[in-house]
Formats: sequence, structure tokens, C-alpha cells
Amino acid sequence: MNNWPEGWSDDNRGSRYGRGSASAQPESARVMRQVRRGPAPSPGQAGYGGAPPYSGGVPQQPSYVDGQGYDAPPGAYDSGYNTGQVYGSPGGRGPGGPGGGTYEPRPAPNWRRRIKVTAITLATVLVVTSVATYFWADSKLNRDVDLSKVIERPEAGEGTNYLIVGSDSRAGMSAEEKKKLHTGSAEGKRTDSMMILHTGSNGPTLISLPRDSNVTIPSYKGSDSGKLYPATGRQVKLNAAYAEDGPELLVRTVEANTGLHIDHYVEIGFGGFANIVDAVGGVEMDIPRDIKDTKSGADLKKGKQTLNGEQALAFVRTRYALGSDLDRTKNQQKFLSALANQVATPSTIMNPFKLYPTMGAGLDSLVVDKDMGLFDLASMFWAMKGVSGGEGKSMNMPIAGNAANGNLQWDTAKVKTLVNELKNDEKVTVSGN
Repeated sequence: MNNWPEGWSDDNRGSRYGRGSASAQPESARVMRQVRRGPAPSPGQAGYGGAPPYSGGVPQQPSYVDGQGYDAPPGAYDSGYNTGQVYGSPGGRGPGGPGGGTYEPRPAPNWRRRIKVTAITLATVLVVTSVATYFWADSKLNRDVDLSKVIERPEAGEGTNYLIVGSDSRAGMSAEEKKKLHTGSAEGKRTDSMMILHTGSNGPTLISLPRDSNVTIPSYKGSDSGKLYPATGRQVKLNAAYAEDGPELLVRTVEANTGLHIDHYVEIGFGGFANIVDAVGGVEMDIPRDIKDTKSGADLKKGKQTLNGEQALAFVRTRYALGSDLDRTKNQQKFLSALANQVATPSTIMNPFKLYPTMGAGLDSLVVDKDMGLFDLASMFWAMKGVSGGEGKSMNMPIAGNAANGNLQWDTAKVKTLVNELKNDEKVTVSGN
């Protein structure tokens, strides 16, 4: 006996094509029927799909809706086959979410905001680094010279005047370094070179003061004792003033013999000078002729070449191989201008691997006055660079001849004109030796 429902009987299928039909004609196109599923069974409900348990009769069959789509009551589960959508989840980016079944596009990047944030970050880093570098560098300056101890000073004029001194100080140098740099081991320190650098609106002027210049020691106050020493008319070489009572008496002597007010004092010793040159990677110089000097250790060939610290120190100290102290001062001017030009180049300033070693080597070895700041020091270097770049002038103090004691005697008239031009910040017309 056939227990299948009547709807499933072979006798009721009619003459349709398929399903074992003997008809030669295929059945017409028909709409796929959709399955209507019942609600899920509640907990503890017997049977499958919420239907009563099978009791030997025909199991409950799902109902079909032809061509009508899903016709379930609200809340019934829809597989999505009716629409072609699959596995949606309410509230998500897929079907059933706010996007209506489509993925929401990623928002375009806000480049203006990104650029602004990046610029602010870089600016902050730059400011912090600059401030930290400033305080680090400022703390390394040796402000050991007190110009307030200098008495009877001339009135300050226009522009700024620096007294730049190269001393033969060997402080901090080992025996091996003294031997390498041919400095000897003399106690104390003396001035090996002295220059006045004037900066103003008419370009910088660099004036060498030969150490053998004949000067009169004026009255002065002892830098350590504070005792007042009256003038006696003593005439000595200029470098003797430094040897007698240090930088303060040297400034007092230069001001008294020229009438020019000195605003700042800068001094560097042998070891520091060589270290700065090595820190910038050497300085290119055009040596005018072969130089060999056993006293300074110079052994240089004519022509363009890059001098390291040892060679540079030997070059600026060479005296006997050149014929006179005036020739040496000219070489010192040329070299210091070239050094300043090298330090002030973008390849040094923008390269922290060169800038910080150069600043460290220079600031550690410089001795300046108590009122001198980093900006004053930077202005001095830029002015010296201007001298080598043709924006200024370099010269020796005008010499009239030899004094009775054999020292170099300044040309009084020319020196007076030169000082007046510097005081008024006028274009310098005087020429030196």
C-alpha cells in the first residue's frame, strides 16, 4: 500500500515532462517555488521544525509560494536566497546593515590635516632641538674675561669691535700632542697673533696687530689683585701686555694706544685651533710658495691643498720661513677667513655629524668676555666669512718703520684716520702694510 500523500502520487502528476512522464512534450517554464519555513521550535518542543512528533502519519511538509518571494511573518528568518544576498548581519557593512547590502567606501584621507599635523610635529622637534642646542652650546663658553676691570675706556662708536687673540696656551695638551704640534713646553701663555675685527654697515674690516708692535703700557688695574698701577711711559712689544697681566691689560693697552673701544674679546689656544680645523674636515688653502720651518713644524708645498689641524697650526705660526712678522699676519688673516668660511657653509651647519663636533671643539677651547653670547660669536664668524668672500677688507696696522728699541712703530696719522673711520662706521680708506 502506498502511504505517500496524494500530491506525491505518480497517478496525479499528469502528462508533464520529467519525473517519469511519458509525455513527449516538455512542460512549460514555471517559477521556482520558494520554501516557507516555520518558526524555530521553542525549548522543549518536540518534533522537528516545531511540528508535532511523527506518529506514523505523513510528516508535515513545508509550504511553497510560487513566484511571490518570501512571505513569512515578521521576525521569520530569511536565508537571503530570495534576493541573492547571503549571510547578512543587521548593523554591519553587509546585507541587512545600514548600507542596504553594500560595503561603505573608505573615507578619502584628509591630506590637509595630515600635512598640518606633520608640519606642527616637525616645527616642534626643530624648536626643541634648537633650544636644547643653544643652551648646550651656551654652557660650554668659557666666559673668563671681565672687561669691566678695564679702566679709562674710550667711548664706544658705531658697529662692533672684536679683539681676536691666538695664544700659545698649551692647557690640556698631553706631552704627545705638544710634540706632534711642535708647540714646546713653555709655561704660561703669550699672544701669538692679535686682530681687530670691525663689523658694521660698510662691511667687515679685519686688522692684524703685529705682536712686535711698539706700544706704551698705560695705567691699569690688576685683573687679580685689583691694585691700580700708574702709567710710567714704558714702551714694550704688544704681546708683552698679555704676558704681564692677561686679557684685561691687553684690551686696556690696545684701547689706550688706538683710541678704539673693544666690545668683545675672543681667544683660542694651540690645541683648540687644531681641533676646530680637524672637526670641519680640514681647510683648503692656496699656499703661495714652498714652506719649511723647523720651529713651527711647517713642511708645505706650493699650491692648493687641504690642511689638517697640525698643518694649519704650523702654517699660521710660521714666521722665520717667510721673512717677517707682517707676512705671517697676512697668512693668519687668510687662514682664519678661510676657516670661518668653511665653518659657515651649509655642509657644516646642516650636517649634525660635523656641526656638533665643530661646535664642541671650538666652544671648549674658546675664551670670551662675560658679556659675549652665541649670537655675538656667530656674527663674528659671519663677518670673517665676509672678509674672505670679498665683502670686506683685511689689512695690517699701518707701520711707519722701526722704533728706537727695534719694535715696529705704527704710522700715527694713518692709525688716527683708520680709527675715526671705524668709530663712525665709514668705509675704510686707509691701507696697511
